[in-house]
Amino acid sequence: MTAASPEGSVATLPGVRLFYRDSGGEGVPVVLLHANTGTSGCWPDQFAAFAAAGYRVIAFDRRGWGRSMADPASGPQPGSVAEDLAALAGHLRLPRFHLLGVAGGGFAALDYASWRQETLRSLVVAASTGSFAEPEMEELSRNIAIPGFRELPETFREIGPSFRAAHPGRVAEWHAAEQVARQPGATAQVPRTPNTFAKIGVIRLPVLAIAASADLLAPPALMRRWVRHLPQAEWRTIADAGHSVPMEQPELFNAAVLDFLGRN
Repeated sequence: MTAASPEGSVATLPGVRLFYRDSGGEGVPVVLLHANTGTSGCWPDQFAAFAAAGYRVIAFDRRGWGRSMADPASGPQPGSVAEDLAALAGHLRLPRFHLLGVAGGGFAALDYASWRQETLRSLVVAASTGSFAEPEMEELSRNIAIPGFRELPETFREIGPSFRAAHPGRVAEWHAAEQVARQPGATAQVPRTPNTFAKIGVIRLPVLAIAASADLLAPPALMRRWVRHLPQAEWRTIADAGHSVPMEQPELFNAAVLDFLGRN
């Protein structure tokens, strides 16, 4: 853990004791939703940069990940990330906030934004397939599928070759954290409703979509297929980065996000 990431607190919410990190302060909140392979501890570069820019930065472990413990006695299971986010926003009495989701966090960000967009200022989704229940997306995923890809170690699937070559120590740290990110036997949360093109078409927020040029899980060609259904989406591609783009290219990623937030 770096000094850039707050130690964290626990909020007792319906169905879960939710672990979250909060930089505090009076700035406009930015809420970060982690990937399926991560936790709230995966954002040190973003906590540092966004807090330095004057934002209040918040990230939480989704239910069954990290230190967020499901509590069947206090609410239904497994719930959804969107509902847990809504409960946390109410617990913290957040004003309208910016929402940023990466990879699997992008699934939940789209789910939340289509449901509670009145609570948001803007939406950022990066390196994400969007988990769309659409035949077009399923066909495209089949077309780009690499035989045996799903059996490869997560470090090869999630991290681009340039980062692996230059930062073997960071890759080892990422792998160690990924191995314990999800609690054994935890039931994965699903969206409140399946993500569809019609569902995200109601989002009238400013949206920034960030693709990574070396992303083999959510390549730019795949992301563009769903992004075009968002009425107010901007598009950015970050070169020489894989699926873990906030870690691999933090300066470029943070600059793109801060420029977008500053305009919205």
